[in-house]
Amino acid sequence: MPEVRTSTNSKTAIETGHDAAALCPASLSVADASRQIDAGLLSPVTLLEAVLARIDNLDPIIHSYLRHDRAAARQAAQAAAERAGRKRRLGPLDGIPFAVKDNIYTRGLETTAGSRVPQKHDPSINATLVSRLQAVGAVLVGKLNTWEYGTGTGAVYDDLPVPAARNPWNPAHYTGGSSSGSGASVAAGTALFAIGTDTGGSVRLPAAACGVVGFKPTFGRISRHGIMPNCWSFDTPGPITLTVEDSALVYDAIAGYDSEDPVSLDAEAEPLAGALNARASRLKVGFVRTLGADHGAMDPTILAALDEAAEALRAAGADVREIALPIPAADYRAISVPINRSESFSIHERDYLEHRDLMGRSLREKLEVGMYMRAADYLAALRQRRALVAATDSVFGEVDVMLLPMTSRAAPRVDDQAAVTDFTTGSAGSPFSLTGHPALSLPATINQEGLPVAIQLASGFRKEAVLLAAASMLQHHFNPSPRRADPAHTIALHLRQGTAQ
Repeated sequence: MPEVRTSTNSKTAIETGHDAAALCPASLSVADASRQIDAGLLSPVTLLEAVLARIDNLDPIIHSYLRHDRAAARQAAQAAAERAGRKRRLGPLDGIPFAVKDNIYTRGLETTAGSRVPQKHDPSINATLVSRLQAVGAVLVGKLNTWEYGTGTGAVYDDLPVPAARNPWNPAHYTGGSSSGSGASVAAGTALFAIGTDTGGSVRLPAAACGVVGFKPTFGRISRHGIMPNCWSFDTPGPITLTVEDSALVYDAIAGYDSEDPVSLDAEAEPLAGALNARASRLKVGFVRTLGADHGAMDPTILAALDEAAEALRAAGADVREIALPIPAADYRAISVPINRSESFSIHERDYLEHRDLMGRSLREKLEVGMYMRAADYLAALRQRRALVAATDSVFGEVDVMLLPMTSRAAPRVDDQAAVTDFTTGSAGSPFSLTGHPALSLPATINQEGLPVAIQLASGFRKEAVLLAAASMLQHHFNPSPRRADPAHTIALHLRQGTAQ
């Protein structure tokens, strides 16, 4: 029986904390669902059916999925339930429903990368991270909406095979991209966690827009084998989750060396789940309060959240000092563009030449820029990048964690194309995609429009443990009991607005 009820109450579950939707298994965090399964209070079968009901109720509105395989998911959930009954769970993700961005290959489930262009991948291949998740019992539900090929210019046009994903907090608003369905699904509870890919902020931006946690680990920490490449110098898979604890649990399952990925770090990944309670008393925090003049005015709600985060860290004993990035955030993006565009075209040249008439405008325009990019510009950008990586890393020689904005505003309306493009290109996703440092987008509060706003944290190479410990402390400060978007509220807004299907 669907768990969603209609309501005229505009309060969301994150504000009330006692909405009936919060009692639904699909609203649980990964960690809480896992604890309930361990205690015999929740069956993986019941959990999956709650997620499928949430999909039936909400996905006609938010379009988080492109396809799913209910039969395979039910079979996996039943196997997980049997293991739980025998007290033989494979780990904390055993029986937990998840989904992946549709540029990640999945055995037996088609990958289209959100495009009409025929894809040539072998359907018998699983991405390494999918195989690792399934090996610990996680239940794959399906493939999630994405910008075409997991990339684009920042503009979103109505010319793709399926409608763009919508924000569960308000379906008239944008989700961020390119992992648009991944952010929407976790916020809505159509998956308990999702995997996206981050090339310029594409895990962190949808998480920020949708009020959930987006975690981009150090470049090379998570294998990219079995993932459609976009820009090989930047591409980094990462989890989108309800809580920082959930991010740690997923990371622990998928991080680690993979010989199939030529940039995979040949070093053991430190488990994160046990490191979340580290004290902040000796932490050195660099506070980057603004993104620079080129990013325009900052939403006062975001500035207030950043200041509050800095004070919370100080109160916990951290040494918080105001610093600046080596160059403005916009300049990181300017250096990223020739690298990203050139590498994307070199990867997808044949598809562009043979099938550009099937491509959407945003992908086509990006590849056209890459086609005319000079080798000299690409090589110059690589030299600038090398210097900037060193300069940014030197900052992390002085501080353990950087606190800075993720965006300058909350998610705009989908029908405001200029605002959508500005929200994407004006975010602070590029700096740590360019340098490869780990970074995380953390929901902080809800603004007066009822939309989430977020902050960002980053740390030195391979310092995921200190990054997530700081993020966990701040999540407990801002919201000790994180909630997904209230499905009744999503439906009520959709009915009032007549949001386009």
